Amino acid sequence: MSETPLILWFRRDLRLGDQPMLSAAVASGRPLIPVFILDPETEAIGAASKWRLGLGVAAFATSLERLGLRLVLRRGPALEVLRALVAEVGAGGVWWSRLYDPASVARDTLVKSALKGEGQEARSFGGHLLHEPWGVETGQGGFYRVFTPYWKATRGMGVAAPEPAPNRLRGGEVRPASDRLEDWRLGAAMHRGAEVVARYQAVGEAAARAKLGAFLDGPVARYGEMRDHPGVAGTSRLSENLTYGEIGIREVWHAGLRARDEGRAGAESFLRELAWREFSYHLMHHTPQITSGNWKPEWDRFPWRGDSSEAERWRRGMTGEPFVDAGLREMYVTGTMHNRVRMIAGSYLTKHLLTHWKVGLDWFSDCLTDWDPAANAMGWQWVAGSGPDSAPFFRVFNPAGQAEKFDADARYRRRFVAELSKAPGPEALAFFDAVPRSWGLSPDQAYPKPVVDLAAGRSAALAAYGARNA
Repeated sequence: MSETPLILWFRRDLRLGDQPMLSAAVASGRPLIPVFILDPETEAIGAASKWRLGLGVAAFATSLERLGLRLVLRRGPALEVLRALVAEVGAGGVWWSRLYDPASVARDTLVKSALKGEGQEARSFGGHLLHEPWGVETGQGGFYRVFTPYWKATRGMGVAAPEPAPNRLRGGEVRPASDRLEDWRLGAAMHRGAEVVARYQAVGEAAARAKLGAFLDGPVARYGEMRDHPGVAGTSRLSENLTYGEIGIREVWHAGLRARDEGRAGAESFLRELAWREFSYHLMHHTPQITSGNWKPEWDRFPWRGDSSEAERWRRGMTGEPFVDAGLREMYVTGTMHNRVRMIAGSYLTKHLLTHWKVGLDWFSDCLTDWDPAANAMGWQWVAGSGPDSAPFFRVFNPAGQAEKFDADARYRRRFVAELSKAPGPEALAFFDAVPRSWGLSPDQAYPKPVVDLAAGRSAALAAYGARNA
């Protein structure tokens, strides 16, 4: 088998180091044919994430080229593409790294079953997570529904050390034809926003590793106290790199452990946040309906509103609540949104505007360059109240109170909301360059009045919650 080519199907694992599939493939000694497939499941992701994925694919292709391999690009249903490629190169197997969202699971199950039935070695590997979702169980053998017990169970579990990147890779004799990445036009739906958001992307393995190093050299020391303050550089900003697999989660975990052992105060909190990512995948695996329906079935009775003109003002960052608007505008300018502000913006939409969390989930899916199917679903359901929140009360965040607590000097709000300053900075003005022209927004316009009085909105949300439980 050492001369029979092996096809490596890359998806959200665009890296060379801490790459279990690639390490096993190199150890096999077989010629390798790396491929990235633009299949219907990938075509279906949102505008910003599809554009950002294209940047990651380009950077990864360059990394492979340095080691002597060309990344083959093909478009079409995954099974059809893989079958054709197997025939072209005379491959004896197809390997890939696992994904866990329902669409990917359905696709991969079909591919594995079909290829195995045709005599191919079809094999999937871990690597996107620290622990496979089915590998963490309660004492009764079930899955965890609350984060704290999950964290206690996994905190001390062993995590294998990451494998180093290979020094060289062996290609096959046959050089299959490849599409041109630019012909796919992955960023078409971004329109003029791409030029603005591009300034804030840290693409590829080297950039991700540099970002991790900078975080551990500085901000991690105060991470526990500063991670909720969006006006300071207090977080790792690794979410975009983790979602496309440009850095391995085991590498990040072990780096966090070293920082903790070296006495950096915030490292334990950082490790805990990595576990939240794991928990979201744990839930998505065991309850895949979390991506599309209320995780708690009793919330099907909640009187959610559908889309509306008020929700449209939320989307446009024009609610009249500066903390909420700053978050939406940060997303249009940078491609991401600070996690604390995601909670505030989500709570405002689902509680003060009583809008179904799916409206917000779909919008984030389209606009975030760090979109992650599990984290996005869990985050929206958590803040809406329909998801895995262990709090014994109906949580309604007050955006004004949250701003006083976490943005007391208004640095973050002024950074992204031009109407709050006589001389707005470049990022506040960039919002108007990034959003659709059809919105008709200009920094010369007056800042809008609030969509809803905060006290009245909270009372309406509590009344709706009470009616649901009646």
